[in-house]
Amino acid sequence: MKRLFFLVSVAPALLLTGCHQNTYSDLRNKEDKLIANYISRNNLNVLTEVPADDYVWGEKDYLKVPGYDNFYFHLIKRGDSIRVDSIGPNRKDTIDLTISANATIVARYKQFALTENADTISSWTTLDQAYPYEFHYMNTSDCEAVGWHLAVRYMKYPDSQCSIIQPSKLGFSTEQNSVTPYGYILKIKVKQ
Repeated sequence: MKRLFFLVSVAPALLLTGCHQNTYSDLRNKEDKLIANYISRNNLNVLTEVPADDYVWGEKDYLKVPGYDNFYFHLIKRGDSIRVDSIGPNRKDTIDLTISANATIVARYKQFALTENADTISSWTTLDQAYPYEFHYMNTSDCEAVGWHLAVRYMKYPDSQCSIIQPSKLGFSTEQNSVTPYGYILKIKVKQ
């Protein structure tokens, strides 16, 4: 009789509790809390409007990118927006260096978890990884991490550097599958 009571009353409750804790919704809620805790713990100043191009970014200024849940962008270094080439003895030509769609982006990065004392995965130099990560801007078949494409959009120019807080749904497939947000520091060049 005790065995029957257990099977009827306690076992279903244990099954439901175990299943409930691993739903995508619960994992997303945990991810949102992790991101919020990271922002709070690091005293980040969250900007809600896109700053002007000449805005001087404070060390802790992060833009909460409009239209994307929990994606934050911080510009560390803006690359050159124009290049002046001599095309004759008394003539110069100005070239706009704004990164265009399908440009080949060459990226070096540091990836870190948003937990305290997190490990860092680094591809910052050739000592870390021989070859940088390459992808075509705005082509998610090359790089499914939509967050990286957004970062390039806000960096705008080659030789820029930024930091992002990227929720899993804007990340690489492994991040999406595990519902794990990451922080990245990115520096980019454009392959000619």
